[in-house]
Amino acid sequence: MKKKVLSILLAGCMSMGILAGCSTTTVEEAGEATPAEPAADTAAAETTSESSTETLAGEGDQTIHVFLYMQEHEKEIYQQLIDEFVEEHKDQVKEVVFEVTTQDEYNQKMIANMTAGDMPDVFYVGPAAVRSYVDNGYILPLDNYVDDATISSIWGTTQEIYRYDGSEIGKGSLYAFPKDLSCFAFAYNQDLFDEAGLEYPDPNKPYTYAEFEEVCKALTKDKDGDGEVDQWGVACADQWGMTPILYSNGVKFLNDDMTKVNVANNPQLTEALTFYTDLTKNGLTPSVEQDTALGGYQRWLDGQVAFYACGTWDVAAFMDDATFPYKWNLCGWPVGPSGDGRSHTWMGSVGYCVSATTEYPDLCAELVSKLSTDADGQRAVSGISTGASIQLPNITELAYGEFKDAVNSGKVPYASNVDVIFGYFDGNDNYAAALQETDYTYNSEWFTPFWSGVFNIKNGDISVEDYLKQVEPEMQELLDEAIELQNSATKNG
Repeated sequence: MKKKVLSILLAGCMSMGILAGCSTTTVEEAGEATPAEPAADTAAAETTSESSTETLAGEGDQTIHVFLYMQEHEKEIYQQLIDEFVEEHKDQVKEVVFEVTTQDEYNQKMIANMTAGDMPDVFYVGPAAVRSYVDNGYILPLDNYVDDATISSIWGTTQEIYRYDGSEIGKGSLYAFPKDLSCFAFAYNQDLFDEAGLEYPDPNKPYTYAEFEEVCKALTKDKDGDGEVDQWGVACADQWGMTPILYSNGVKFLNDDMTKVNVANNPQLTEALTFYTDLTKNGLTPSVEQDTALGGYQRWLDGQVAFYACGTWDVAAFMDDATFPYKWNLCGWPVGPSGDGRSHTWMGSVGYCVSATTEYPDLCAELVSKLSTDADGQRAVSGISTGASIQLPNITELAYGEFKDAVNSGKVPYASNVDVIFGYFDGNDNYAAALQETDYTYNSEWFTPFWSGVFNIKNGDISVEDYLKQVEPEMQELLDEAIELQNSATKNG
């Protein structure tokens, strides 16, 4: 089915050590794509797997095509799950064609498939893309194909972010099962705390802004005595590491129905952005120039900063002594004075969906359920049964039970304060997390002018107040364009 307007957001937020953060391709006319935004330096890992296709045969008469992107070590686990599925359904399945590729190639192939009206039966959808996939008629609602017990076994967050009722994300039918759920927690270098004689952050009581600033001052040092700072309290990439600090002061960038940008007259944003940029202006983070010379992620790996963002996909690297030869753990982002008293962050996911044009919706729905919620499969990918974690379990009972037991026993190498991440996933008195507002709008381009110009405040070239007044009109213009695209897709759907 070819639409006059295709605005398809191929979003991949992976928590498995392959992809850290979201890469988005927007197609506004068939066959015309804008380049994906570059990943932040905290999201440096790339998908390097070669493309491959395996055909798994049964004894039935139904053929389904599964098209995903992942790395080789992931593919081994998921191919085993598909093998099991074929055996369990051998009287129905003639063959499952399991095609795996890189993320970049996946995006390009999916654009071609959509343009040609030739979709795989099972493929990925990210939360940011659910609206446009549904509006353009590409994916099936899954409510009628899987039982309530299966749906209720996964994180409540992933039940919300893949729901859509035709106007709002988070309501209505469920359109995907999660491959994973990820978030940005905060990491700290315990060795630097030990050297400074400081108590470690309390995982059950995140710092206030003021407390965090004082701790960063104590951790910012000229260690070699040459008159130049060479250890900093914190480093944050503006594209990814700024927003949790802002969200923790109750910041929202849009009005409730997400049609108007609200930054110029937003006291909570002014307060939070001032705090954030003052960390750099006061020398508690590397300067813009220093950050350009060597990014915060590498400075963290080199032991030069005490706090840094930690995505769930980063944990394996941080647990590897060859990559990060320091003791470390997890804590919450600092809490602002005008928020709700909780530490907030943003989360991401990618989900398995079923094509609206598949000949075999029941079989495909059973397959995506197995890939997402099979207990033994989740034990394998989380490390419970293998000792090597490439993601957290999708099943909450496994996460809080067997996975935590495996971490506490040392069987699974993971930060002992994993409850910080679970707190963000589930929400509690200290932690909360949500998709970014960009995931609820038709594309994310309206937010790019905001984060990409923050360095001018850090450099002292413009005040926070003047910056917010300056950037709001550009953000609004891009948001209006996104709304127009959404309306066009809906009308043509």
